[in-house]
Amino acid sequence: MTRGSTTLPSLDALKDQAKRLRARLASEGETIGHSRSLELIAAQYGYRDWNTLHAAVGNQPPFNPWMLGSRVKGHYLGQPFEGEILSVQALTAQPGRYRLTMKFDEPVDVVTFDSFSAFRQRVTATVDETGRTIEKTSNGLPQLELEW
Repeated sequence: MTRGSTTLPSLDALKDQAKRLRARLASEGETIGHSRSLELIAAQYGYRDWNTLHAAVGNQPPFNPWMLGSRVKGHYLGQPFEGEILSVQALTAQPGRYRLTMKFDEPVDVVTFDSFSAFRQRVTATVDETGRTIEKTSNGLPQLELEW
């Protein structure tokens, strides 16, 4: 859900922005109605009105990469992949860390030697809330990086 390079927040987040805008303007002595604040938020994101922004966002729940069946993409050991989340486990001993098992659409070659290959299609990794592993490859990049 983007317009240009701006990712659109959920409908709840947009409505909250409109509510905060109304409160801020009221604290400065300018009173506007709820509808007007929604229209101003729509304009801020480049839409002609609230209805157009609402349609662009839709009534879909926000993307949750920690949900079973979510489609994800990113890099594993420097190789691009797209796949599906098969399993998620929140690690209670490490708040903000999750053990994910993913099945890549296409196997990824995890070896960089020309004379040898090792393909992986199902991978389990522990990531933080940004979708990155703490463990790094020899070039300093996270072993797994999710993109969303």
